[in-house]
Amino acid sequence: MSARPTLQIALPVPLPGCFDYLYTGDEPPSRGCRVQVSFGQRTLIGIVHGHGHSDYPKLKPVKAILDSDPIIPAELYALCERAARYYHYPLGEVLNDALPSLLRQGNDPQASQEKRWKLTERGQHVLDDQVKRAPRQLEALQVLREHPKGLSSAMLGALEVSPQALASLRNKGWAEQILLETPMNTAREVLAEPPLPANAEQRAAIHAIQDASGFIPFLLDGVTGSGKTEVYLQAMAPVLAAGKQVLVLVPEIGLTPQTVQRFRQRFNVPVITLHSGLTDRERLDNWLAARDGKARIIIGTRSAIFTPLSDPGLIIVDEAHDNSLKQQDGFRYHARDLATWRAQSLDIPVVLGSATPSLETLQLARDGRFSWLKLSRRATEQQRPHIEILDATLTPPNQPLLPTSLQAIKQCVSDGNQALVFINRRGYAPMILCGDCGWQAECKRCDSFLTWHRSENSLRCHHCDSQQRVPTHCPECGSSAIHEAGSGTEKLTELLEQSLPVPVIRVDRDATRRKGELDSKLATIRKGEPAVLVGTQMLAKGHHFPKLALVVILDMDAGFLSADFRGPEQAAQLLLQVAGRSGREGKGRVLLQSRHPDHQLLQLAASGDYPALASALLEERRMAALPPFGHLALFRCEAMTLGKAQSFLQELAIQQVAEGVNVLGPVPAPMERRAGRYRAQLLLQSHQRAPLHQTLEHLLATARSLPQARQCRWHVDVDPIDML
Repeated sequence: MSARPTLQIALPVPLPGCFDYLYTGDEPPSRGCRVQVSFGQRTLIGIVHGHGHSDYPKLKPVKAILDSDPIIPAELYALCERAARYYHYPLGEVLNDALPSLLRQGNDPQASQEKRWKLTERGQHVLDDQVKRAPRQLEALQVLREHPKGLSSAMLGALEVSPQALASLRNKGWAEQILLETPMNTAREVLAEPPLPANAEQRAAIHAIQDASGFIPFLLDGVTGSGKTEVYLQAMAPVLAAGKQVLVLVPEIGLTPQTVQRFRQRFNVPVITLHSGLTDRERLDNWLAARDGKARIIIGTRSAIFTPLSDPGLIIVDEAHDNSLKQQDGFRYHARDLATWRAQSLDIPVVLGSATPSLETLQLARDGRFSWLKLSRRATEQQRPHIEILDATLTPPNQPLLPTSLQAIKQCVSDGNQALVFINRRGYAPMILCGDCGWQAECKRCDSFLTWHRSENSLRCHHCDSQQRVPTHCPECGSSAIHEAGSGTEKLTELLEQSLPVPVIRVDRDATRRKGELDSKLATIRKGEPAVLVGTQMLAKGHHFPKLALVVILDMDAGFLSADFRGPEQAAQLLLQVAGRSGREGKGRVLLQSRHPDHQLLQLAASGDYPALASALLEERRMAALPPFGHLALFRCEAMTLGKAQSFLQELAIQQVAEGVNVLGPVPAPMERRAGRYRAQLLLQSHQRAPLHQTLEHLLATARSLPQARQCRWHVDVDPIDML
């Protein structure tokens, strides 16, 4: 049998490589086009990867070609290929993740268009006498005659025009519905308002970015309140004036509205957003607007790095140290690294901005591989507040606030200012227990305690989200002496409401579930009226509250004592980010309650000297060959028993590895049981990337062939952020 033309299709299935399908048409579709194919008993949407020939007799034909032009442009396709190789993830699933969900489902890549009713050529010559026996049709005819450009169904409904009458006119050929694409207007003048005055450090950073030619990675290392956003805005101006696009990545949806507002106030160009809070239709419309060049500023969370751009000029990653930029399930990519790769392939500058840069980025700057721009003082010339450490060693568990802290809050609001009480723990209390026998409420599916959510009268696991009612008596001894231990945002809110005459505003995931709730709370805070804010890390970064004069920080010790080697770095970043909310436009104060006030790293972080803390942590990492001085990959496995999970990983651990790769484990995960499954992990460590990735290729091929693979869930995480 002679070889027949085939298409190599990347499919969204957890299998490596592409799949061959017969193609019987004339001109084969280009790489990046979508096709519809049969895969087993399913019909899937795949992406054309290449063309070829095959004499295999049982190949299935392509069912349908969905695109005449590539839906994924060549530059973006190359980024997906590089990411698939680096993170050892199937190319078909990477490409699938890069598309809006409506395109994954096979919908046409067309923006939603407004439909309007208007008279046809024939309808314009219809006399009233011809429809005098149909008064509703006559009314519709007269309204459409008065609006020659057409009216939408909503407008016609407001004018009480009958839909049945419109349908009758359409059937007679007198009226029709036309599609009008909503234009994204672009003003001739890019700036809508003049830039703010910049200090010497800001001007140096702005000029460095504006003068950059081709690919140059910048680290914008600026203390909280130093005006990094103003640097972004002024650096963007000439890029936008040249007709190019700017992609801005932010770590969380919560930062998107205020970022969008600032950018729209400054520039007369279309600004769009891309994040999980949009509907599928809104996301596709914005994705297409970016692809077609109608949107000039694209602001989004981590997945926005896969947005097609018609004429890119600059990429900005705000809060580039934030862990939210790393995807923690499925395709485990880091948007910060992909932003640098993409800027390199596009030959444009990329700016990573942070008050507390990750140690990996900081070391790149120290080695001269990133251009290091420093902003060492606040844009408002206000001094950064000193962090006062309060010894909370003897504080009872049911009294979260020290008297000193409570008195400082009362004084702050009586002076007409706002205070923030930060605790990175939702719920009323992290556990409940029996005072007689010591029983503690534990999750039946995880190795964790249940958190008491008093407002819902439920105990909830924050790992698997299982819930149960709060018992009235101890299930072990029958005692009624059940009480809570520790505090969460709910308890702090209740305590402060009882102690203060001003509003207490809680900002956490539970209190902002409804759409628009977070924006509403932030708007209330920005009014500047005296209030106390109680919140988690949702309030820690990116927000500018002019009247916030006091920050009280609780329970930060765990991060500095964490078993995860990244724990102290992340705790210090969070501490300094929270502290940076205070005193933006006036005198500020920060109180840190600690049960380990003499801890060396906590003392360093509290001093505000992040460079000194980073140097200490980098030296520890260098000695242990940990990132950025070594490279890691983590195999994780979940099974119904710990033995099955460890047996699977043990088969990988005994395989031959490349020289210079250390295999550690397998060992039970720090949280051994989660969501009813037992977890184990195997860590690979190497000084060089090449032997690590060579070993991963071999181990992944072995893993897929093992019989135990069918009895467990497993994945590999390259450059893991969360080791627990």
